[in-house]
Parts: sequence; structure tokens; C-alpha cells
Amino acid sequence: MSGLLALLDDIAALAKLAAVQVDDIAAQASRVGVKVAASVIDDTAKAGAKAAGVVIDDTAVTPKYVQHLPAARELPIVWKIARGSVFNKLVILLPVAMLLDNFAPWLMTPLLMLGGMYLCFEGAEKVVHVFSAHDSGHPEPQTLDAARLEEERVAGAIKTDFILSAEIMTITLAAIEAQGVFTRGLVLALVAIGITALVYGAVALLVKADDLGLKMAQAGRLKTTRALGRGIVKGMPAVMTTISTIGTAAMLWVGGSIVLHGLEAFGAGGISHWIEAVAASAAHALPAAESAVEWIVTAALDGVFGLALGLVLVPLVGRVAVPLLRVVWK
Repeated sequence: MSGLLALLDDIAALAKLAAVQVDDIAAQASRVGVKVAASVIDDTAKAGAKAAGVVIDDTAVTPKYVQHLPAARELPIVWKIARGSVFNKLVILLPVAMLLDNFAPWLMTPLLMLGGMYLCFEGAEKVVHVFSAHDSGHPEPQTLDAARLEEERVAGAIKTDFILSAEIMTITLAAIEAQGVFTRGLVLALVAIGITALVYGAVALLVKADDLGLKMAQAGRLKTTRALGRGIVKGMPAVMTTISTIGTAAMLWVGGSIVLHGLEAFGAGGISHWIEAVAASAAHALPAAESAVEWIVTAALDGVFGLALGLVLVPLVGRVAVPLLRVVWK
């Protein structure tokens, strides 16, 4: 009997030890899980901030694809483009980005620089367009029916989105500090989904804002409501212009910054070091707002560099690259 009691006592002791071990394992797993979650959230926020310039431009560019189409088709068109954007990011670009990250990481900096040059080119082209004497835009062909025009608009928007999405994914991947294929892939997917929701949610609000304003102006019960509706209708062109201007400035800033950091990685950091020195001097001159001044000066000079580079690229692309491509593809 005493032997049985001793055996039961040993079993109880082992059970207590096992419970303690399980509790320790659970606590460790919980801490690791919290750390991983915090790392994912932190990397997602940082990567999203890095891609801000492209996001703003994407938001500013997309509304033009629903112009001159029936109002009832605006939101369905935005939804189609958003679905195409998700496909671009998650099905095509995410696997390609992860393969490059794991098997050819040395390609990431050159690809980032190419993307940065593209942003500088796009930003500079918009600046040139603003100051040009004539409108170089092509009018919509009036012979197309609404359904055909919608299809072409959606296809064009998804192609443009592919280029911008590729830049977003490359910038995001370069900004992720976490290690491990799963974690990096998760952050990349979260940023892709979050940015797509942000961009096309904002686009949906923008394209329907004038309709909402018109409804408020016509059917509002209060005088204040009607006045607000009229203000929305009148103010939307200025809002779109402001967003476009901010998007252009952000493209030049982000593009210039990416190219400068790439040059620095290849040992040509003279311009970057000069910008850092100028920003530091400006910050020391205003110690009350040192960090803000340093950031503003750095961003402004990065943008100036981006504009200068873009102004060089615009004629090169128009007079050299495009004619060569036409010859190759004939």
C-alpha cells in the first residue's frame, strides 16, 4: 500500500512539473508571439510610410479613369481596378519579390534605383506638363460606346497600377527589418492589402464627393447643409489639384531619396553627404525644431535632386528610349 502511495505521489509530482513546464512554454510562446506581432506591425508601418509618395500619386492618378463615364459606373469601375491591383500585388509581384529577396538580393538596390528613376521621370514630366504652353493630352475618342470605353479605362488603370505597385512592393521589401521568409512575406502582404484599401477607398470617396455635395445642395433640409454641399462641389477641383500637386512633390522626394541612397550603397555618396551636412547645419540654426527642420531640408533637397534627374530623363525617354522600343517591337 505504501508503495502505491509513493507511486501516486511521484506521478503527482511529475504532473506538477509538467504543468510548470507547459506554463513556461506557453509564456515563452506568448512573448515570442507578441514580439513577432510587434515586429510585423512596426515593419508594416515603416514600409507603408516609405511608400507614401507612390501611394499619394496612385490616389491622385486613379480618379481620371472614371471621368466622362456614367456616374452609376464610377464605384464599380473603382472596384474593378482595386481587384486588379490586389491581383498585381499578391499574385504576381509578391512571389517575384520574395524570390528576388531570397535568391538574388543583390538585385534589390538596382531595382529600387530604377523604380526611383521612374518616379523622378513621372514627377518631372508632370512639372513639364504644367509649364508647357499647350495641353498634350489626347481627347477621348467619341466613337467608343460606354462599355468599351470602360473596359479600356480599367485595363489602362490596371497597367498603370502594376508599375506603381511594383515600386510599392520593392520599397516595402527594402524597408522590412524582420528576418525570415514567412514574416517578411506577411509584412509585404499586409502592406499590399492595406495600401490598396487605402488608395481605392480614398479614390471612391473622391469620385463620389461631388455627387454627395450636389445631393446635399439640392436636398439638404438645413441652410447650412445646402451651403456645405455647394462648397464641396465648388471645392473638389481644388482638392484634386492639391492632391495631384502633393503627389508630384512626394514622387520627386521619394524617387530622389531612393536614387541617392542607391548611389551611396555603390560608393557614390557625395551628394547624399552634402545634403546631410546642409540639413544638419539648418537644424543647428533652429534648435527648437531641430528634428523637423532636418527632415524638411533633407526631403526638399532630395526632391530637388529628383526633379533635376527627372528633367534629364524626360527627353532621354521621349527621344531615345521610346523610339528604340518602337524599332524593337516592330
